[in-house]
Amino acid sequence: MTSREATSLLPRLGDASTIRPGGRSVSDWAALIGFGAIQWPWLLRSLHGGTQEAKQALLDRLDLPLDALPNLGSWKADTGLLALVADHILEHRPRLVVEFGTGASTLIIARALQKAGGGTLISFEQHADFVDATRKWLADYGLEADLRAVPLRPSPGDWPGLWYDHGPLPENIDLMLVDGPCWIVHPLTRGAASSLFGRIAPGGTVMLDDAARPGERVVARRWRKQWPDFDFKLLKNGTKGTLVGRKER
Repeated sequence: MTSREATSLLPRLGDASTIRPGGRSVSDWAALIGFGAIQWPWLLRSLHGGTQEAKQALLDRLDLPLDALPNLGSWKADTGLLALVADHILEHRPRLVVEFGTGASTLIIARALQKAGGGTLISFEQHADFVDATRKWLADYGLEADLRAVPLRPSPGDWPGLWYDHGPLPENIDLMLVDGPCWIVHPLTRGAASSLFGRIAPGGTVMLDDAARPGERVVARRWRKQWPDFDFKLLKNGTKGTLVGRKER
């Protein structure tokens, strides 16, 4: 979740349904405090959204003006992730992209799909005002996507934290980008994205943002054990790292 405007250091929780019924458990609080104490160096690095040169190169490749991405850094996607996603789409030409966490990446995905010849983007976000702002952001550049504001619910399976109440989704997802929910819901909350790995098309790809953080490294270890038909690699692009998993054909 991100916006066109400048944002603060901490991600927003707001009035969305972000805490499970009955409040956080003792173990949830322990995980939040413990991981928060050790991952502050990664959080500080995430303040840097990338160099001006990297942003200019990305926008030039997509034929977008410089003011299309006026503010990066803080908890927004950085140029490393955005360039990785754009390059992947332009090379592999996915027909269906599903994204969790709406914002700058939504703009880049929509534009890359347009330049690659078309495709469908479904993007989920828990804050309805972010969805409305992103829809206008895309419209300013003649772009469209299926943007859906949904609440968070207790995570499926044995994952802690909360996950998007996304409802039924199509089969054969070619690219899934996981850039939410934010870590202060729970450091392992994005692990629940694996509940959709069975819908990834053969040869399809999963990308997990912020993959260099301790919480996401734990998620990656569990994913590797539970999903041996995916080849996972940690790419140290940008300031946050990205875990890329390719499903076997």
